[in-house]
Amino acid sequence: MKTKTLLMLAGLFLFLIIIGGCKNNITFSLSQIKQLTVDGDNGEAYFSSDNTHLVFQSKRHGDECDKIYTMTIEGVDLQRLPVTDGAFTCSYYSLDDEIIFFSSTLQDGPDCPEIYKHPNPHKYIWPLRNFEIYSIDKNDKLKKLTHFPGYNAEATVHPLEKKIIFTSLRDGDIDLYEMNYDGTDVTRITQEFGYDGGAFYSPDGKKLVWRGWYPETESEKKQWMKNLKNRYIEAVPLDIYVANRDGSNKIRLTDNSATNWAPSWHPNGEYIVFSSNMDDWNSEHNTFGHNFELYVIHIKTKDLQRLTYNDTFDSFPVFSKDGGKLVFSSNRNAENPRQTNIFISEVVVGLR
Repeated sequence: MKTKTLLMLAGLFLFLIIIGGCKNNITFSLSQIKQLTVDGDNGEAYFSSDNTHLVFQSKRHGDECDKIYTMTIEGVDLQRLPVTDGAFTCSYYSLDDEIIFFSSTLQDGPDCPEIYKHPNPHKYIWPLRNFEIYSIDKNDKLKKLTHFPGYNAEATVHPLEKKIIFTSLRDGDIDLYEMNYDGTDVTRITQEFGYDGGAFYSPDGKKLVWRGWYPETESEKKQWMKNLKNRYIEAVPLDIYVANRDGSNKIRLTDNSATNWAPSWHPNGEYIVFSSNMDDWNSEHNTFGHNFELYVIHIKTKDLQRLTYNDTFDSFPVFSKDGGKLVFSSNRNAENPRQTNIFISEVVVGLR
């Protein structure tokens, strides 16, 4: 009995150290990685607030563009949202899981929109379709939240308030904006010329993390203007930034000339998980390659840990609200080189 009590106290002590003052000494690793999808092309999965379900985008059953689906974290009970016209992306649960937010071109009709095709087929680009942000509740009531043709997407929600952070092209550049759940009270957050996107609120709601690129030379500025004209974002050297919720006190976390993107928070608020091709330098083509891996970085010390060691694309990592699981998208086990599936893993936390 005494031994059991001592073991319990030792375990409690270790747990308190991990969540307390030694956060920068935490180590992360992934175990029990499980593939949740096998059909179609799947990506961007996000947890419900109760950690029981995932919402994600998928192109399957002959669809020419993505639609929105939900499933349990075990990969069962697959359900498609009842609205299916046009292309869909960037879905996310509301704070109480009663609403799903997503972006779509459904206002333009049932067909999938044409997108710009880069002359270099090996160059990764993210097309800026004519997305508007919508919400749908459990009674299938649909509401359009944005009304600015061009690009409105990448919506995620505040952990405590009925607020949404999203990306928009409405003012001629790609910036971050905040609005209420009903689309009112829109506030622009970022002002610097260049790309700001993929933002997430911190667990306490006081900060933001996002990916960004800010052209400095005349050549880079011309490149960015060309991107905006052709409605796409190419694999420029994106970096990860953290700032206050209003965009002030911006801190650059990465500076490696690679494409660092898809950042989100660990629940303790001290770490950011993200995807990068920093370890895939292609000397033959004098550029970084397409092998994106997952990393965790400590905000204050910038200590970096690599989570995945896979010879293909791993991205869109998101911790569960309790930090015990990580969901991500990957080309591993793909039936064709471009197929992406959803994976979930246990998160093993230790100390150095």
